Amino acid sequence: MSLKIHNTLTGKIEELVPINPPKVLIYTCGVTVYDDSHVGHGRSLVVFDTFRRFLEHLGYNVYFVRNFTDVDDKIINRAKEECTDFMTIANRYIASYYRDMEAIRVKPADVEPRVTEHMKEIIEVIQKLIDRGFAYESGGDVYFSVRSFKNYGKLSKRSPEEMEAGARVEPSEKKRDPLDFALWKAAKAGEPAWDSPWGKGRPGWHTECVAMVFKHLGETIDIHGGGLDLVFPHHENEMAQAEAITGKPFARYWMHNGLVTVGGQKMSKSLGNYVTLREIYRRYHPDILRLLVLFTHYRSPLDFSWEKMEETQRAYERLKGAIEDYEVLSKLNVVPGEGGTHPLYDKVKEVEEAFFSSLSDDFNTPEAISHMFALVNELGKVKNRAYSEGKISEGELGAYEYASKFLLNTMKKIFGLLEDLYPECEVKRVVERELEAGEVLDQKLVELLIEVRTLARQERQFKIADFVRDKLKELGIELEDTPAGTKWKRR
Repeated sequence: MSLKIHNTLTGKIEELVPINPPKVLIYTCGVTVYDDSHVGHGRSLVVFDTFRRFLEHLGYNVYFVRNFTDVDDKIINRAKEECTDFMTIANRYIASYYRDMEAIRVKPADVEPRVTEHMKEIIEVIQKLIDRGFAYESGGDVYFSVRSFKNYGKLSKRSPEEMEAGARVEPSEKKRDPLDFALWKAAKAGEPAWDSPWGKGRPGWHTECVAMVFKHLGETIDIHGGGLDLVFPHHENEMAQAEAITGKPFARYWMHNGLVTVGGQKMSKSLGNYVTLREIYRRYHPDILRLLVLFTHYRSPLDFSWEKMEETQRAYERLKGAIEDYEVLSKLNVVPGEGGTHPLYDKVKEVEEAFFSSLSDDFNTPEAISHMFALVNELGKVKNRAYSEGKISEGELGAYEYASKFLLNTMKKIFGLLEDLYPECEVKRVVERELEAGEVLDQKLVELLIEVRTLARQERQFKIADFVRDKLKELGIELEDTPAGTKWKRR
């Protein structure tokens, strides 16, 4: 089965044909580290982490690079506000980023380069552009000459003439053409700066990624990814610089995820309508956000709301519950079966084929998940029948175990979900979080109250039993009475 993805460069869905299979070279633009990551960042990171997992499942040897922009106007301004240096700010939010990514199970990239560690390579890129006539120095600044590169605009489908209408030159700028963009900025008093052939300064945003791709991946890569908002000007400017130097394609496929919106408006820090990942984690298990991202096709906008988080929470509990129900079913009266192969085995095969077919068709995660929930529905039918009869056949229990393990292992391995559930199974979390003392006590108290309720029911003290159930529900604990005992879960 071939894998097809949408290529922003051509506007078409194309078969992925790597340069040197089975190796796949991927670069995605990382975060500018001046604040905590928000849901918009989280979406892009989850999309490309899941895509990477899928490629690895298919047998590709993925080499993945994602950068940090650790010197930038926003970082410098934040440092001035706090009366500290820019590197303190950058290091703080890189550490914050790693905590957030571990929580949501985004695997580290193979290389995670920082701009400040690549000044030599950045200066070399700029010098090559000057030497080839695509850039010029002006008063300590260096600019890329847009009109000198004939293919400028081919990624974003914009012509220089169309862009010129909205461009303007500020009185303080030294560039020759309103469309030209900065490759190197002359040093300003009190700001970080590095030595260069054009004087002290620092790089423009659009050059750093070119230098890091060249160093860590080479002149042409398989996939360059990022958010849709990066197509222009960032990725357009990257491609122009790289191809002006090499004369070769910078990336064979450009893959962009849609934006996260709030009420139809882009989520961003500048608009003040953002929700940090840390805020999400205070209210929900990180898996809920990950599932919310995967419920939407990666190229479509994702309109965030707390109501959608609640809906996703309920779907997640259904998924998790279908797997956990095996334990309850195994405690029922298990009786000999009639023989033959249970239909669940065929259902698993059908779902598996449909699941991977959907992912291979432009990484259609919502469709793939819908097939998994079709299997959840079939497991629910088996459970309900067994609960009503108080028994289950050996063959049916074996089929349920097989289906639930397929469900669990696939969701863990491909989607990075449910890794806390049965960690002894195939996929384990890189860092297992130990329960804090308070959490252990909470669990013991819940289990004690369930015992009290069970005794009350046995003594026909139903008012007491209902009181315990209702109070636990108010605290976010839901009980489910099964033929094998009472289960509980947090809402």
